[in-house]
Amino acid sequence: MCTSHEPGQTPAQEAPQAGAGRRTFLRATALLGAAAGTGVALPTVAQAAPASAGGWRPDPDSRRFTLAVMPDTQYLFDGPSIDPAPVEASLRYLLEHGRDENIVFLSHLGDLTQNGAKEEFAAIGEAFRLLDRRGVGYSVLAGNHDVRSSTDDQRGPTPYLDIFGPDRFRSHSTFGGASPDGYNTFHVFRAAGREWLVLALDWRLSEHGYAWAKDVIARHPRTPVILTTHELVVEDDTLSSYGQELWEQLIQDHDQIFLTLNGHYWPAGRATRKNAAGHDVQLHLTNYQNRYFGGAAMIRLYHFDLDRNVIDVETVSPWILGRAAKGLNRLEREEMELSGDADRFSVVVDFEERFAGFAPVPPRPSRPASKMTVPGTMAYWRFDGHEDGSAVGGTVRDLSGRGNDLTLVAVNGGSLIWSSDHHPDQPGHGSLEFRGYKSPLTGAYLRTADGAPLNSATFASGYTIEAFYRLPADWDPAHHAWSGLVSRTGTGGAAGKTADDPDEPLATLSLSDGPGPQWAVRPLNQEGIATNWGDETAREKWWHVAVVNDGRHTTLYVEGCPVARNPKAAAVGLASVGLPWLLGGYEYAGKIDQILHGRLGDVRIVARALPVTSFMNH
Repeated sequence: MCTSHEPGQTPAQEAPQAGAGRRTFLRATALLGAAAGTGVALPTVAQAAPASAGGWRPDPDSRRFTLAVMPDTQYLFDGPSIDPAPVEASLRYLLEHGRDENIVFLSHLGDLTQNGAKEEFAAIGEAFRLLDRRGVGYSVLAGNHDVRSSTDDQRGPTPYLDIFGPDRFRSHSTFGGASPDGYNTFHVFRAAGREWLVLALDWRLSEHGYAWAKDVIARHPRTPVILTTHELVVEDDTLSSYGQELWEQLIQDHDQIFLTLNGHYWPAGRATRKNAAGHDVQLHLTNYQNRYFGGAAMIRLYHFDLDRNVIDVETVSPWILGRAAKGLNRLEREEMELSGDADRFSVVVDFEERFAGFAPVPPRPSRPASKMTVPGTMAYWRFDGHEDGSAVGGTVRDLSGRGNDLTLVAVNGGSLIWSSDHHPDQPGHGSLEFRGYKSPLTGAYLRTADGAPLNSATFASGYTIEAFYRLPADWDPAHHAWSGLVSRTGTGGAAGKTADDPDEPLATLSLSDGPGPQWAVRPLNQEGIATNWGDETAREKWWHVAVVNDGRHTTLYVEGCPVARNPKAAAVGLASVGLPWLLGGYEYAGKIDQILHGRLGDVRIVARALPVTSFMNH
């Protein structure tokens, strides 16, 4: 996805990369340390999240967001040894960096306390008020140290339930509900333009607990589910006996569960299993209680990026990071950030494909040609409404109504094929399949008729030329490079412009040997050739390309994003000698030289500069 902007404008600032917020935090701690050295008072816990600072407002539409995970904190809340500072530091991190990392939710994985005592729960409950005061969405669940380990979710009242029962969460916008016993909860947050469900399950599910969890999933049939529980994965590629029960009783038959998170065991580990639908489920164990200072309330940050189809994971201790300015001991220096393979990694997830079984993305419907013939449209060609695989014959009409119809030109027995394949955002649901080859030259292309109005147009006030294309896996630069998507015939020499190569055509939107789009033209105000270069574009994928001239400068866009190699020199209009335009063909020295090998979708030429928001793929 690209932030739209016009030629000459500065692109909007992109979202920070994974880990950028942590690096900001490191810089902030250094500044705090300098302030401390000069006698400036540091913020207290109460000052860290004042009510006047405003509510918690993650961006619900950004395709980059972060899920925070906090595993076992039990050694920090152990009878007379209660130290909430590390937990408070991690929670303040979420508040301070919620915006720049778009932190949408926190999941605690159980064993909040060591003994499940009232005093222990009172202390950690008070720490979590930092989030309550700001309305931050979070979930907790009972681990075996929070309740009697021999019981399941039908155990009845406990100090855990007194502090972290359903009543605590009722005012939270993300809270969805709880099981009748109160030990299982579900939470729904919004991110990347959709809802995500966190299922927070008790240390041991009863028959009633399983029925409740299945009912929650059934009532949210199109929502991806992240299952959190205390015990599931025991080590890399291995589930515990109870984890295997969870898999068989709940996870494997519910395709919506794509990620599970648990603590309890150490060291950290991962497993991947295929569910009944044949899809991967990522199962992650994270727990650091065996490490320095009982894990120092380490948090795991899951940075989701739906454009890159990846979850980038990092593990940090904000408490240790915050102490850096005061000087760290040897163990703190080792523990403030974990960088091993089990603690800092990336998981590739094609989210659209993974969720297609329960929440398929509906295809964008075809849009009528009348919607695409915006003011100034000189030509609009589309290729839908034909039998898939049949040969093109006769005339391809110009739907702008300006009479720039196309006729077929076959070379050495070549042909054009109608196809229903198309770019997902293309107005017309069809394309032409070109089968060009360099030597011997074979294939077929389309040309406007002699005397067509488009042939003599010079576009002195500006223009926009758009096309959709897709290259096959066998596209080979040795045989297919430099074919034209859209080109104007007539040479520079014929137009009296002899600088550079006089045999090159007057205008061509071609595919380089990359392959990538290149716009090479002779403007009215130049003798030589002006060139815009695009980046390489992958085979087996549809692309939208647009060339926009505002009467002064030309900008090449790919998928609505400006390319790097756009010249700054002034370029006015297009030189013309009144000869035809070609689709799929490229002429050199007045003769056809190369024919496209690939598919070409809708093509539109407009006699003015269009904004990105008016491109055909919007």
